[in-house]
Amino acid sequence: MFDSLQERLGKVFEGLSKVGTLNEKDVDNALREVRVALLEADVALPVVKQFVADLRERAVGQEVLRSVTPGQQVVKIVHDRLAEMLGGEQSEIQLRKEPPTAIMLVGLQGSGKTTTTGKIAKRLKEKQKQKVLMASLDVRRPAAQDQLRQLGWQVGVDTLDNVPGEPPKAIAKRALQKAALEGYDVVLLDTAGRLSIDQELMDEVKEVEAAAKPSETLLVADSMTGQDAVTTAQNFQEAVELTGIVLTRVDGDARGGAALSMRQVTGRPIKLIGVGEKLDALEAFHPDRIANRILGMGDVVSLVEKAQESFEEEQAQKLQKKLEKGKFDLDDLAQQFRQLQKMGGMQELMGMIPGLGKMGKQVKNAQFDEKAIGRQLAIISSMTKNERRRPEIIKASRKQRIARGSGTTVQDVNKLLKQFTEAQRMMKRVKKMGKKGLMRHGLPGMGGGGGGMPGGGMPGGGFPGGFPGGRG
Repeated sequence: MFDSLQERLGKVFEGLSKVGTLNEKDVDNALREVRVALLEADVALPVVKQFVADLRERAVGQEVLRSVTPGQQVVKIVHDRLAEMLGGEQSEIQLRKEPPTAIMLVGLQGSGKTTTTGKIAKRLKEKQKQKVLMASLDVRRPAAQDQLRQLGWQVGVDTLDNVPGEPPKAIAKRALQKAALEGYDVVLLDTAGRLSIDQELMDEVKEVEAAAKPSETLLVADSMTGQDAVTTAQNFQEAVELTGIVLTRVDGDARGGAALSMRQVTGRPIKLIGVGEKLDALEAFHPDRIANRILGMGDVVSLVEKAQESFEEEQAQKLQKKLEKGKFDLDDLAQQFRQLQKMGGMQELMGMIPGLGKMGKQVKNAQFDEKAIGRQLAIISSMTKNERRRPEIIKASRKQRIARGSGTTVQDVNKLLKQFTEAQRMMKRVKKMGKKGLMRHGLPGMGGGGGGMPGGGMPGGGFPGGFPGGRG
């Protein structure tokens, strides 16, 4: 998200940083570019006008024009104003002190509402240890009820049994009664959607709201629809008491205008964002972190959180002991590849590392092949246990067999073995430094003090042998 905006603003501020002193004309020229960038990112025109007006008022102040680093001061002002526009402080789902908490999800058909219900259920169950019940209130689309039941099985969350002919209001009441009697902490109410806003839809959600008295009414909106998503939010806000917004398909929207507009237009915070199809691809929305990413400042906090979520402490301890003894085999390399996959791949991680936002685009265009990780894991899986422990025995005939078994080529096998050899060589250098050197430099290949990429300080260290899939 925000790829085009990040690139455009990056050029604006790069020019400002080269200017020793700023005058009002310099600021006006920069703000004109900011205005165009926001409009191209599909931000609502009234929001853009107010944003630029606020920026000008702050940017032409004496503290900027007389600053030692005026360009950096302007960037800070834009950053702070962006964070304010996005909502200021991060806002999470609020749960009642006395359960059950009712959370109603509303939105148009096709916005990803049912899938988001499953994602929220998984998040509440795993991160907040809540006992969750899901209920489908979409009586017009049996497929929606079946979909929610399937999601319940996948995430290990109960769903309310369907009763033919029961209206949405009655379903909501029955769900809350079951929750109260059987000790559920949270009830997620997945309401019906329509292809467009209509009075029947609004009357239905009003009835459910009156019956369930939800603590949270979350609008699920597709960020790919741009300004239509903002219009949808306004319409729902007029009908029910929205408490927050969940933006879906954020990973597919390079502009991000809906996110920038929605808080300003509705006054309601964006609480969660869907960043992929997988059921764990749901993240809290942090305005300050998003502002950092837009301005190419990275997002170290999110990077560390991702590392901690994907990090398996027992595996890392085993690996550290092996490294201290000078042992490192292809099974260990495979384990590091799997950790990288869990963290979301190279392009996403690049955007979180300060100063490397632009490299995320290079990753996407040419530098790295994200699918290479899967191919390399397939190659390692096609080896025998002995081959993984002793790669030096893999000669011509074995390489051919491994390539056939993994659906790759002998060249791919050679490339992986070369990468492994480089990792071993770097690991031996780290071993000579002893345990302190290992802790200071992290695992070889991704980080530590000797160049390369940051990451040595993250849980589990970095990724041996550099990044998989490099085409250079």
